[in-house]
Amino acid sequence: MPERPQAENAAKAPKATKSTAAGKAAGKTAESAAKKAAAPRRQARGERRIAQLLDAAASVFCRTGYAAASTNAIAREAEVSPGTLYQFFPNKEAIAVHLGDELLRRARDMHGQAFLPENLDKPLPELLDAVLDPVIAFNCENPAFWALMHGSGIPGITQEREELHAGLLERVQGILRTFCPDGPPEELTRVSGMILGIFKAALDLILASEGAERAAYVAELKTVLLRYLEPMLAAPHPH
Repeated sequence: MPERPQAENAAKAPKATKSTAAGKAAGKTAESAAKKAAAPRRQARGERRIAQLLDAAASVFCRTGYAAASTNAIAREAEVSPGTLYQFFPNKEAIAVHLGDELLRRARDMHGQAFLPENLDKPLPELLDAVLDPVIAFNCENPAFWALMHGSGIPGITQEREELHAGLLERVQGILRTFCPDGPPEELTRVSGMILGIFKAALDLILASEGAERAAYVAELKTVLLRYLEPMLAAPHPH
């Protein structure tokens, strides 16, 4: 009789082990589910922090230029510690490249809207409005784009900057070829380069001013380009 409780305990032992194993498995499943649920929240927080740092970098680059900017200044602008910044970006160039890539993508989308084929059917003044207005608006809304694309000492985006310029030059040449199909290629290339040079010089003045003064500079830019191009493009050409 005294040995019977021991036998009963021995019989119950496997059940306890199975129960413990099941509990551990359930715990691991719950922990895994919690981790999976938390991952999107961490990702969303990380994306918000990156956007915050990029906005701060844009402000600093516009205010001081890329060369004079520092990661400490960007962290202060974002109201975070330098350590927090380094969790996402190893240095200033990485921030500039990330910001530049995002702005370049948006700029290319905008250029596609500005240089629509149907704009070629418009009179020259309206053609200038259709092409220039979205380009100027984009640069005014994103002054960091101008600071990065036309600044110096940013090795990470040099190639992208050159590709952007070449793409714009090709688009302008395409418009000129449509209106002047018999124009010598070297002349069209030279005129296209002059148009971009005039635009860049004027955009410096436009970005440096606000309100009515900015609108006045935009009007002056369109007047200069109209008077420059009108003798060449005034006569209608089939397209």
